[in-house]
Amino acid sequence: MLTAIPDVLDADGVARLRALIDGATWVDGNVTSGPQAALAKRNQQLPEESAQAQEAGALVLEALGRSPLFFAAALPLKVFPPLFNRYAGGQDFGLHVDNAIRIRRGTDFRIRADLSATLFLEDPDAYDGGELVIEDRFGPQTVKLPAGHMILYPASSLHRVTPVTRGVRTACFFWLQSMVRDDGERRTLFELDDAIQSVAAAQGQGDAAVVRLTGIYHNLLRRWADA
Repeated sequence: MLTAIPDVLDADGVARLRALIDGATWVDGNVTSGPQAALAKRNQQLPEESAQAQEAGALVLEALGRSPLFFAAALPLKVFPPLFNRYAGGQDFGLHVDNAIRIRRGTDFRIRADLSATLFLEDPDAYDGGELVIEDRFGPQTVKLPAGHMILYPASSLHRVTPVTRGVRTACFFWLQSMVRDDGERRTLFELDDAIQSVAAAQGQGDAAVVRLTGIYHNLLRRWADA
């Protein structure tokens, strides 16, 4: 399931985050690549141990905590600390799949990567190229969102970033482990939750149908959740 999460950061939030990271020291993006991805990846990355990356990552996590849509779509159990990358001068990332297990270097923190996320930090008209292309069951899906908006997609998907031929594409990316491992089960829960919210808006939270549907949602979550 591909889910766009609008306005994770507002304009002020994007500006605050960019003020932290733009002047930092960037390194070769392959510091976090597996052997296969390293063959396809050409970009720069902010070192995850840098003070700027950690402070900026905390801002992203705080913003995600305010997004009901993110929680409904992801059902997050553990989130890998957000990372930051940028592409310019023809840099790209060829077709690849993300590692199933992500380990934070120098720690015992590890997650099963169920979902990948890209939070765009530059408006689309500021650069050419740089589209995130995700191989979905309905074919390739091309994503290029406004600054502050995020795309959430299965980490098992083949995906790539097209060459940036003008300007700079700056983004935040991370992985998360969901309470519900199976993408189809997460999709069912997300669609059911959306339907419940629609009925509740029309009939009120105390409506008998809303109460019954909410019970079904939680019983399915109880059946499928790891946590």
